[in-house]
Amino acid sequence: MSLKEQLAEYRAGWYQRVPAERQAIMERHIEQLRSTVAQIMLKVGDRAPAIVLKNAKGTIVDVGTLLERGPVVVTFYRGGWCPYCNLELKAYQEILPQIAAAGASLVAISPEKPDDTLSTAEKNALTFEVLSDVGQKVGRAFGLVYQFTEELKSAYRGFNLDIPAHNGTPDEWALPVSATYVIDCNGLIVYAYTDVDYRDRADPRDVLAVLARKAVAA
Repeated sequence: MSLKEQLAEYRAGWYQRVPAERQAIMERHIEQLRSTVAQIMLKVGDRAPAIVLKNAKGTIVDVGTLLERGPVVVTFYRGGWCPYCNLELKAYQEILPQIAAAGASLVAISPEKPDDTLSTAEKNALTFEVLSDVGQKVGRAFGLVYQFTEELKSAYRGFNLDIPAHNGTPDEWALPVSATYVIDCNGLIVYAYTDVDYRDRADPRDVLAVLARKAVAA
């Protein structure tokens, strides 16, 4: 199945499992993001901020260095606790050879602590860089980070999710929008998928198509 089909299948089961009241909270939250965060997220044509973060093993990765070799796909995900994120990460792992063949690199970024990103990488057998944006400085630079309302906190507690504990930021309930960018060698964003609905993600085939066009242009 394509990633879109896998996401749709999981989402259908989610509607069956999750209480209607909690579903309504999540839908209100998504609509709030459409009128707030969606207005400030970086888009095609913007210059990408610097990305210098620790990977799952604690090694510093400078995306600027990767850009010297070719375009970089940057995908922001919420955390290894998120089923939609894990489906997405596995889908990117599957196309990693095609990404490399296009002369590009791939990095995934979450606000989780390095120990948690290591668990995510191992669980999903990921061989690309999984970076830890503790404090979400990079996520904020891309305009992706939102704060939880009290209502949203209650919904996540209903899912038994302690976001501050996962992110190593006591008392801060915040996450990034799940977004995917392609950054060209000049540091410009040439592709941006920034749907604020966390249950929807970029189609990896679209990302490959962008990389193919960049390769032809080069």
